[in-house]
Amino acid sequence: MDLLNNTSSVSEFILLGLSSAQDIQMFFFAIFTLVYVAIIVGNLLIVISVISDNHLHSPMYFFLANLSFFDLCLSSTATPKMVADFLKENKTISLWGCMAQMFFLHFLGGSEMTLLIVMAVDRYIAICRPLHYTTIMNHRMLMGSVLLSWAVGFVHTMSQMVFTITLPFCGPNVVDNIFCDLPLVLKLACTDTYVLELLVIADSGLLSFICFILLLISYTVILVTVRHRSSGGLSKALSTLSAHITVVTLFFGPCIFIYVWPFSSFSVDKFLSVFYSVITPLLNPIIYTLRNQEMKAAMSRLRTQHVSSRQNF
Repeated sequence: MDLLNNTSSVSEFILLGLSSAQDIQMFFFAIFTLVYVAIIVGNLLIVISVISDNHLHSPMYFFLANLSFFDLCLSSTATPKMVADFLKENKTISLWGCMAQMFFLHFLGGSEMTLLIVMAVDRYIAICRPLHYTTIMNHRMLMGSVLLSWAVGFVHTMSQMVFTITLPFCGPNVVDNIFCDLPLVLKLACTDTYVLELLVIADSGLLSFICFILLLISYTVILVTVRHRSSGGLSKALSTLSAHITVVTLFFGPCIFIYVWPFSSFSVDKFLSVFYSVITPLLNPIIYTLRNQEMKAAMSRLRTQHVSSRQNF
């Protein structure tokens, strides 16, 4: 900590947020508060349902519960601060708070990308290798896959933050966004960050793009394989994979867009930041619960058990 303090005269950053108009800020406060509550409740319901319901003790729902946990944590990294700032005139964040926010955003983002690939592999084995599914997707494979996603996220964020944390900040401290976005913070450093900016683009942008391409290839292989096996198998596979493909497309689309043009001055950057930190974590409970009958049934049983326990009490 002393290293950063000795090389930086800036102790905090100013976040401009979405708007400076008081009426609009109060409107945003109400909307994003409701959305954040929905994110917490929806993702927690999925996690609790998977843990408590024996019908959901399968690899697919194990990964889904972990995805919900990632979404919950990812949103909690930026959204509470953003919501609180709508009530403040001075929207500031400490230097180390900014560093921590960037660390966890990239950590959780990288982990979630890897987990989505793991979920695609799980669906491939379940659909294309059903007889070997339980043998391949054993307890060791499940735990190893989740640990791998955490490891990739940690390596991804450390490869950028280990250099960012040593940068001197001694001049401007205004970040034109709702949270500490790494490319924007790098522009405020009192030194040449050209090489580091290229590293961020190559690391974050390329990782997102490669993961997205791998997922497209994976799901294409699944559909082609099923189509060649049976005429009715394609519709069944599409029904099973539609939720996964929707989440993947909406998750990676904004992420790739942000890092292909990381230093643009267009206001669309703020919209994409909101989409990535608020709307995307909301997609998981909405898409997976509305399109999954087993998850609906599990939540219904969970609600029934809760009502029965209250009546007995």
